Amino acid sequence: MGTAGGGGAAGALRLPGLHGYAAEFSPYWPGRVACAAAQYYGIAGCGTLAVLEQNEAGIVLLRSFDWNDGLFDVTWSENNEHVLITSSGDGSLQIWDTAKTKGPLQVYKEHTQEAYSVDWSQTRGEQLVVSGSWDRTAKLWDPAVGKSLCTFKGHEGVIYSTIWSPHIPGCFASASGDQTLRVWDVKAPGVKLVIPAHQAEILSCDWCKYDENLLVTGAVDCSLKGWDLRNIRQPVFILLGHTYAIRRVKFSPFHATLLASCSYDFTVRWWTVLGTN
Repeated sequence: MGTAGGGGAAGALRLPGLHGYAAEFSPYWPGRVACAAAQYYGIAGCGTLAVLEQNEAGIVLLRSFDWNDGLFDVTWSENNEHVLITSSGDGSLQIWDTAKTKGPLQVYKEHTQEAYSVDWSQTRGEQLVVSGSWDRTAKLWDPAVGKSLCTFKGHEGVIYSTIWSPHIPGCFASASGDQTLRVWDVKAPGVKLVIPAHQAEILSCDWCKYDENLLVTGAVDCSLKGWDLRNIRQPVFILLGHTYAIRRVKFSPFHATLLASCSYDFTVRWWTVLGTN
């Protein structure tokens, strides 16, 4: 994993031999971030969940957990500040407790190929987790139950990203190598909406935190596209500038028109967009 640096950085931390795949800030602790990492770019070797914190002394490693396969994504619990879930190359999900020195607490193994994404629902009144896999399925989980509640089928390629709507309970989106963005409702069978978003594999998607109808996708074609769920015939914006595939895209939780993307061109870019309103 790389180092922290640039304006305002208080320090740096190296984790030799590891390549980062996901980083998520804690919803409870300012300056605390969880990183999912893998050896050898996830092709072989083990994985590590690293929990970091930035304080006056710099960036420190609070806790580190190892797994026997690469870790590709991580999400924080929405009802316990110490609990996280990771997804891994062996198709399993792991539940970790940072208040404990060893783990995991539980392992869920149902996906038949790499579990590449995992996300904990942010809407109140439900504690649900969704995972996406290279086996072309998404699965719904209740962390208190030892098996999946439902499996969502329909994608014709690997699933790279699954993300809950921050507005609509029981609604999540998925992005896939089949070049589509799909929207699902856990209360209804089948896919709710299919958007042929790119003419290339889609590696990432995210919901706008201020507009329940707006999503963004990032793809191998180096473009970002915004989608209004009320009218999917064409994107509401197209952002060009990256020179290699876009690995991840995120809307700002603080500004309605701000988003960030990171790419295999080794750049992180900030964008200002217009909303659907």
